Amino acid sequence: MIKESRGQISFEYMMIFTISLVILIVFTLPLTEESIKSTMDISDVLNAKSDLSKISQAIKEVYGEGQGSKHTVKLHVSKKIKVNVAENHISSTIPLKNNQNKNIYEHFNSNLEKTSLVLGEGENIIVVEWPVNSNCMIIYQKYY
Repeated sequence: MIKESRGQISFEYMMIFTISLVILIVFTLPLTEESIKSTMDISDVLNAKSDLSKISQAIKEVYGEGQGSKHTVKLHVSKKIKVNVAENHISSTIPLKNNQNKNIYEHFNSNLEKTSLVLGEGENIIVVEWPVNSNCMIIYQKYY
């Protein structure tokens, strides 16, 4: 009879432990999922900001060097994004997992005309150029 009692107590402890573990998982799994989504959003925004910064730096260099200069920027993009180029800034809107959008801006001085570029997933080549005898710089995507 004593052996049965010990077995019963062990079984009860295992049941309590199992139920506690299930309750813990039920409450923490959704929180973990939200944390992962937030982390992925931050990663996407930082990657896009880095890409815009590289393009912005090329624009600043071409503008500083003057007519006849040209810079090529190679970008590896994980998600398709649209880049808007204006005379004094470059911007993009990144969709977040919570159905909101994050606008990203990089400012610079230039004489670019307003345009936009669509960076596809994978490698993209962006060319920033100020042709000789031209008043305006140009920016375009090179396809290979």
